Formats: sequence, C-alpha cells, structure tokens
Amino acid sequence: MRLVALRLFAALLAMGLAAAALAQDPRTIAVQSAARAWLAFIDRGDARGAWNAAGKKFQSALTAELWATELGKQQRQYGKPVERTIGPTRFQNKFPGMPDGEYAQILFRTRFASKPDGTEQLTLEREADGQWRVIGYFPRG
Repeated sequence: MRLVALRLFAALLAMGLAAAALAQDPRTIAVQSAARAWLAFIDRGDARGAWNAAGKKFQSALTAELWATELGKQQRQYGKPVERTIGPTRFQNKFPGMPDGEYAQILFRTRFASKPDGTEQLTLEREADGQWRVIGYFPRG
C-alpha cells in the first residue's frame, strides 16, 4: 500500500513539474502576451489599432477599412467580449496555405455579451523582427 502511494505521489509530482515547465516556457509566454495585447484592441473596439498591430499577412489580406467593417459585424453579432480564459497554445512550422515559418494557435474560451459560450481562435506568426503578431482572428459564438 505504501509503495502504491509513493508511486502515485511521484506520478503527480512529475505531472506537476511538467505542467510548471510548460507554463514557464518563454515562447508560450511571449505568444500569449502578444495575443492578449492584440485582443485589448478588440476589447476597446479599436479596429484601426488592431489592424496596425497585426502581422503583415493579416494586413495584406484585408484593408483597415474592411477589417473595421468585419469587426463591427462580429461585435454586433456576438457583443463585446466580457470574459475570456486562455486555452491551449499550439506551435507549428507548417500552416496550410502559408510558407514554412513559426506559427502559433491559441484558443480562448470567451463569454461575449450576446453569446455566453463562445471561443476566439488566434493565429500568430513570428515575423522577421522576432515579434509574434496576429495573422488570423476567428470568433465563434
């Protein structure tokens, strides 16, 4: 019985250390910080600020004016974000339709004013200057 308890303790300790190591990963921290900083523009309804802070691929995919129109539609449909909880962060070097690079995807569980069980998925790219920038934003209610 004592051996079983000891093994269980060791397994729980190992899981805790692995989780702590993951939580401390500098790359994860950098990506999540960049995502949260960008989402602050969304929370303020500042479409121009979000567009300016986004990555080159985002900016080349749509004009600032079109982005403002789309963000306005999304916010009318879902309401503004009220609360969000960060979910998994995944890294990959290949992304469909994109050249090889450093990409990350983050899923937030988001409570919108009109949709309490929503999500926001962000795709970020590490650009040539080493900064992570949003290149895709997909809210869902």
